[in-house]
Amino acid sequence: MMRKRVLLSWSGGKDSALALQVLRADPNIEVAGLLTSVTREYERISVHGVRRSLLERQAERLRLPLFTIELDPVTTNEAYEAAFISALERVRRELPGVTAIAFGDLFLADVRAYRERLLAPTGFEPVFPIWGNDTTQLARRFINDGFVARLVCVDTTQLDGSFADRVFDDSLLADLPPTVDPCGERGEFHTFVSDGPGYDGPVEYTVGETVLRDERFAYCDLIPVDQRARSPEQAR
Repeated sequence: MMRKRVLLSWSGGKDSALALQVLRADPNIEVAGLLTSVTREYERISVHGVRRSLLERQAERLRLPLFTIELDPVTTNEAYEAAFISALERVRRELPGVTAIAFGDLFLADVRAYRERLLAPTGFEPVFPIWGNDTTQLARRFINDGFVARLVCVDTTQLDGSFADRVFDDSLLADLPPTVDPCGERGEFHTFVSDGPGYDGPVEYTVGETVLRDERFAYCDLIPVDQRARSPEQAR
């Protein structure tokens, strides 16, 4: 029986990594590539703020081709949807046989409904491999399975900015206020996964400065490590 070829919507964070792990464990599914929104003027993953070069290293470590949705710094929903459809047209040309797009959403019904509506006219099936999982259990599973991640963006209206740059581990989970979802599903925080199941090796970086943008979002800059000149301050 032919396996279903799936493209994964990839943010570079933990929910995407968990979704990929589940998809790759399914013998009936072949993950054919990754799809990521990038703000081209900044050369960073949209919303998460991680450099494009680190995203590309993730894709290399995961042995998957990367497709990007190229966005302007200030964009409209209509412009996003047009860029999304354009990216899917490229996928259709370059990855024949892909019939589904997978997302790492957990419980926000309005977000899921939006994705389903967006894909409806394209012919691609929406897939939600970790939908409905208990987020406390999912967060602990992420840690126990050996994934390595760091918080790269914090919404300071929901969580103190000092959490930006912290490693996603048991200590962090213990320190999260009860109002914050352990997986940050309501946008409280976003992560970058540098290593774990499915990776050929770590994506190495150093931790740069944390800056506040729009008087709301605390971004921790991650700087790729030059493989030819490694330093003791390397972070994983």
